[in-house]
Amino acid sequence: MDFEVWPEAIELGQIFEQHGYELSLVGGPVRDLLLHRRSHDLDFCSSARPEEFEPILRSWGEGFWDMGRKFGTLGAVRHRDDGTEVRVEVTTYRSDRYDPDSRKPEVAYGHDLLGDLSRRDFTINAMALRVPSLEFVDPFSGASDLVKQVLRTPIDPERSFDDDPLRMMRAVRFVAQLGFSITPDTAVAISDMAQRLSIVSAERVRDELVKMLLSERPREGIEAFVESGLADVVFPEIPALQLEMDEHHRHKDVFEHTMMVLDRAIALETDDEGPVPAPDLTLRLAALMHDIGKPATRRFEPGGKVSFHHHDVVGAKLTRKRLKALRFDRHLVQDVSELVGLHLRFHGYVDEPWTDAAVRRYVKDSGHLYGRLNRLTRADATTQNHRKARMFAQAMDEMEERVVELKKREDFDALRPDLDGSQIMQILNLKPGPEIGQAYKHMLAFRLDNGPTDEQTATVELRRWWNERNG
Repeated sequence: MDFEVWPEAIELGQIFEQHGYELSLVGGPVRDLLLHRRSHDLDFCSSARPEEFEPILRSWGEGFWDMGRKFGTLGAVRHRDDGTEVRVEVTTYRSDRYDPDSRKPEVAYGHDLLGDLSRRDFTINAMALRVPSLEFVDPFSGASDLVKQVLRTPIDPERSFDDDPLRMMRAVRFVAQLGFSITPDTAVAISDMAQRLSIVSAERVRDELVKMLLSERPREGIEAFVESGLADVVFPEIPALQLEMDEHHRHKDVFEHTMMVLDRAIALETDDEGPVPAPDLTLRLAALMHDIGKPATRRFEPGGKVSFHHHDVVGAKLTRKRLKALRFDRHLVQDVSELVGLHLRFHGYVDEPWTDAAVRRYVKDSGHLYGRLNRLTRADATTQNHRKARMFAQAMDEMEERVVELKKREDFDALRPDLDGSQIMQILNLKPGPEIGQAYKHMLAFRLDNGPTDEQTATVELRRWWNERNG
């Protein structure tokens, strides 16, 4: 085959060859070459042991790392003349053995390239390019599977997934990233062995979920995740959204609705410079989880109606619990659960436009999530009634315009009472204590309801509240 290969790969291959070692490009970089994609991260495998090729990488690169030393992996980085950089990782041939109750391999070095390729996750990642000779090595027909756009394991899928259960998560992640389908025998093996995923650490499952959600086709990945049974093991709230339709079909299938909201939310992301940069993990997680409180709150009402009262509150609690279990960053956990809890907040505006005070509270309560909350709210309006959809969009446009106008007159980002804590203590002749906090909270509510006022008006209100409270 005719390859346009990175010059750095050729150069490293020549250096390894001069030292008597084999070196091959493997995995993603080879797959991307065939897909006519370019990568700045190059993965190699070699016959050399880490202690043998460490001096080569240290001499070749401008930076060096060895976090993967215990797995036989070392890395280096070099900057090109055009300002870009190329990162390389070299791993000694491997033939790992796995403990049946752990996905941590007992690292064992292999003896040749073919043995190393046989232990990789899918055939499309089990191709290699020897350097500097540029001999293409494809013992498991990965190039053919790449053309067919299918995911298949190099060896028996049951054995492959038993060795490393995380490969099942990578399968659904590649569905999202590449748009490929999983071959029937591989899909059956995933369904049969889904429970084995429970031995994988939450952090590794989380990392695969993040890659899937930030891909170009997260909906396809989530659908494969649910269909395979993997979601039942690590994210059961998502398949639980597949509620049976009521006999009169008066409520939407919640899972299908959620997929629509995810697609719509992604379409509302902005560029990297906008308030909701694309791809945005916070918004995408909120879209995926905004209705997970519905199964627990579903009630069949008289006349065949179905209700989901307080599913926003329940959903926020479930969101916090699940994201914590998956070891997400606490700030992201807080933001996503906050969005889920607020996602119904705007709906009352459509029927009766808010006062300025209500608009201020909406902006204050959403805080730095204001832009994401509005996008989630818009995405959640999936009604097929064109008149209702138009009214909803117009109401949201109107509210956002009002916020812009209010912000011209008021500093929403520094919204505080017209009296600070020291003034409150002086006016009420109080010492520091919980009463000051209560007074401050009341004056903040007064500020939100009435907008900015002068000190005299604020003082009158503070005394009125205090006298009524203690009357």
